[in-house]
Amino acid sequence: MNLLSAKNLSCSFDYELFSNVSLELDTKESIAIIGLSGSGKSTLLHLLSTLLKPDNGTLELLGKDVLKMKKKHLALLRRGKLGLVFQSHYLFKGFSGYENLEVSEILSQEPIEQELLEHLKIAHCIEQKVTELSGGQQQRVSIARVLTKKPTIIFADEPTGNLDNVTACEVMDLFFEYVQKHEAGMILVTHDDTLAYMCDKVYKLQNRELIRVK
Repeated sequence: MNLLSAKNLSCSFDYELFSNVSLELDTKESIAIIGLSGSGKSTLLHLLSTLLKPDNGTLELLGKDVLKMKKKHLALLRRGKLGLVFQSHYLFKGFSGYENLEVSEILSQEPIEQELLEHLKIAHCIEQKVTELSGGQQQRVSIARVLTKKPTIIFADEPTGNLDNVTACEVMDLFFEYVQKHEAGMILVTHDDTLAYMCDKVYKLQNRELIRVK
């Protein structure tokens, strides 16, 4: 089943970042996008995840034309079906780690799974205030918050940037396991080629074009 279909996307700010970018994501599939710093990887992910609008092109998520969708319906789609993981945690600083997960639980009506907390190695510290957690622990809490809502498409921008190599690989394995178990899909932006090539497909953004390299 097709989860995402992007065709001929282009984006410019003071200069053209990229043009005629096309991408398809299917059920149980993972895609990595690599490229030099400043090539537009994060911007492309923001377009695909509906946070930004392209200058040109079309974008369908779960069979719906999101560029023509009303704001209310788009907000419901983001809340219920899309999971966004960024290198910046965007956690509620006045809350504990667990209270951050409870926000996701309330919005999605999905339970917080103890197994997920143990897999991410945060079960022992999840009751602590976010400000008392290390950068790596905060990142894992943000990942747990996203996975708690059971998204159909995961958009991840350098999700392991604050983690050591071993933990990064464990987190990637968790993403892959989730994608298979929940018939979801994932698009990952990373500077780490090792992590990128763990995905089913790898694309490189260079010279304003998206080129498949795996």
